[in-house]
Amino acid sequence: MLDSFSRAVLDAEAQTAYVEGDRLARLRQFAASHAQRITAVEVMRQQANDIVAQAIAAMVSENPELIQRGGNCYPSRRMATCIRDGEFILRYVSYALLAGDSAILKDRCLEGLKQTYQTLGVPLSAAVRAIVEMKTATLAQLDPVLSDGPADIKLALVQEISEYFEIAIAALR
Repeated sequence: MLDSFSRAVLDAEAQTAYVEGDRLARLRQFAASHAQRITAVEVMRQQANDIVAQAIAAMVSENPELIQRGGNCYPSRRMATCIRDGEFILRYVSYALLAGDSAILKDRCLEGLKQTYQTLGVPLSAAVRAIVEMKTATLAQLDPVLSDGPADIKLALVQEISEYFEIAIAALR
């Protein structure tokens, strides 16, 4: 896993060039957003149970067969696994946000997840729905907190967080 700074250095080194131009501008923006990134990750950690619970509730309300006998969230140990997976994805989204790079999310969380779910018979559409709802719930929790800072940084972070959730969604499609 590389953070934004390490990736910029390695990319420049591979081209035997200085870190300059667009790369340097992106690093400035990343550095300017560090306080809000940390705040966002703190909120995600503090609200993780609520975010995941809201996502699972939305998924189940649209797919009530999941909690019936034979469903993928029945019995309670399967529901606990579903909740754990939601928490796992949310945690890795927060890691990606801290690093400013999606590699950790892709490599350590999403790699092989679709195949695992298919093998276990987990309905991918329900898993996607839960991630969409986690994205919505996360952004709703972060909106008032990020509004305290510069609008351009808030917009950039909202777009970045959305992108990480979209990467998770795409991994299951």
